[in-house]
Amino acid sequence: MKYCRFQQNTQAHYGLVESVAGRDAIVRILLTPPEEAGGDVESLRTRRIEPIAMEEAILLPPVTPSKIVCVGRNYREHAAELGNEVPTEPLLFFKPPSSLLAPGGTIVRPRVSERTDYEGELGVVIAKRCHKLPDGEDTRPYILGYTCVNDFTARDLQNKDGQWARAKGFDTFCPVGPVVTEGLDPWTGIQVETRVNGEARQSGNTRDFIFSLGVILRYISQIMTLEPGDLIATGTPKGVGPVMAGDVVEVAIEGIGVDRLMKRSSAEALRHPKSLCPSSDRPLNNFRGLAQNFRLLPTHLAENPRQQPNSPFPRLL
Repeated sequence: MKYCRFQQNTQAHYGLVESVAGRDAIVRILLTPPEEAGGDVESLRTRRIEPIAMEEAILLPPVTPSKIVCVGRNYREHAAELGNEVPTEPLLFFKPPSSLLAPGGTIVRPRVSERTDYEGELGVVIAKRCHKLPDGEDTRPYILGYTCVNDFTARDLQNKDGQWARAKGFDTFCPVGPVVTEGLDPWTGIQVETRVNGEARQSGNTRDFIFSLGVILRYISQIMTLEPGDLIATGTPKGVGPVMAGDVVEVAIEGIGVDRLMKRSSAEALRHPKSLCPSSDRPLNNFRGLAQNFRLLPTHLAENPRQQPNSPFPRLL
């Protein structure tokens, strides 16, 4: 099963995504949020609707987590490229739910940062409460599905602060989506790629995790209770780097087909009616994910936007 979250008639809905005439489309509304299914999404009641093509839908982040738990330096080569030692246990940090960004939104770089980096990652959505799992317990029943995450980072602030809450936590710094899907197997290996202006910058495989997904979930559960719908970002492969105004970034995860992505100018991104993100200092990233791709973006970076008049979010100061 593959689902998204979208807006229709000012209401937010979860939608079942299927292929219609060769294009992914929303074909049913899920009458119960997937995170309330206890892991059995197939049993959820649905209501058929006239199919809505994914590229025509007003997409929202497909997750509504109580927390976003991220794993740092989970690829050896990524740790090395930033001059860091390989951790001996999972290195955890948070991104606030307020950093979530919907497909079609705009990442906004704060004026206090001069360097912001992409970090493409596999995201894991929790299916049911996960608390103090014992060693050896199978973690698969606790996983609702998988999605794309861009752990966008103010790298200069990360280096300056020593801890990562500010550098990772700005509004719009967690693009997620466009869909959550079942049927992937990170244990055997899923390819994770990030492209900037069509050029591959990151390419890694989850079989190269320092800490497997099972180890990660059991470790986190010993520290905090994971609730249904929580999001885990599992770490980024080598190749992280800065983006500049006008750049287009794609995060693609193996397992669903690939389509051509559209590039929009920064001005178009700011005017786009699907934009549901905070408008702040400098928009970085307009990402319009197509569910066929299991891609997160394209992403646009631009300088010094004006406040969007209808934005539901406050302007960053």
